[in-house]
Amino acid sequence: MTDTVNIPVETVVAAARALSLAGRWPVAAGLLRASGSEDPRILLAAAEVAVEGDWFSGTADASAAIAKLPGDGWDARFLALRDVYRRNLRHPGEPAPADASAATATWLRQEAQALLDAAQDVTCRGWASMYLGLISDNILEDRAAAPGHYEAALAASGDDPLLRREALRHLGDHDHEAGDHDLALERWRDATATGAAAGNVPGTLSQQLLLAVLARDAGDEAGAVALAAEVARWSAAIGAVRTAAMARAFVDGTDPTKG
Repeated sequence: MTDTVNIPVETVVAAARALSLAGRWPVAAGLLRASGSEDPRILLAAAEVAVEGDWFSGTADASAAIAKLPGDGWDARFLALRDVYRRNLRHPGEPAPADASAATATWLRQEAQALLDAAQDVTCRGWASMYLGLISDNILEDRAAAPGHYEAALAASGDDPLLRREALRHLGDHDHEAGDHDLALERWRDATATGAAAGNVPGTLSQQLLLAVLARDAGDEAGAVALAAEVARWSAAIGAVRTAAMARAFVDGTDPTKG
C-alpha cells in the first residue's frame, strides 16, 4: 500500500493558494513541496505563497522562491516587483529600509509601467495599475498620482475580488485623508467583505483595523480599541506579525494610515 496519491497539479496549486489566503503559509508551502514536482505551475505557486508569507509574517523566503522560476515571464516579473516593493516599504512606526534608494524607486516605477504595457489581460493590467498606485503613494511619495491608478485597478477588477479589495482599500485611504469619512467607510466596508468572501483572512484583519481608525475618528474610542485589540490577538494567532504590531500600536494611539 502506497502513502502517495495522484492529484492534478491545478488542484494542488488551488489548495495551496487557498491555504495561503487563509494565512497558513507554512502549510501551503509544505503542500507544494510534498508534491515533489518541478512543474512551473507549482514553482509559481510556491513563489506566490512566499511573497504573501513575507508580507504578513515577516519571513524572508520570496527572493529565493522567485529565483527558482523558469524564465522571466510576466508572472515572475510581477512577483519580483512585489518583493522589491515590500522590501523598500516603510511601514508606519518603522524606520526607512536601509537599502532604499532613488535608483530602486525609479526601477519600481519603470517596471510597473512595463508590466502594464506587457499585460496579457484585463486583470494583469489591473494589478500593474494597482502597483503603479502603491509605488506612487508609498515609495515616490506622489500622493496626487496614486488615485488614478487605483481607479484603473478597480475598473479592471471584475474577475478578481482580491484586486477589487486592494483598490477599494487604498482609494478609501485617500478618502479618509481628504476628510470624506463616509466614502472611506463605504469603501473600507466593501473591501473588508470582498476580501472575506475571497477567503483572505490576514487581509480581512488588516481591513478591520482600518474600520477601527474610523471608529476612533467618530469618537468611539472604546469601540476602536476593542476592535483593534481583537485584530492584534487574531493576527498574532495566525502569525501575521506585522498586522498584529500595527494593531497594538493603534491601541497605544498610533494611526496606521500615517507614515
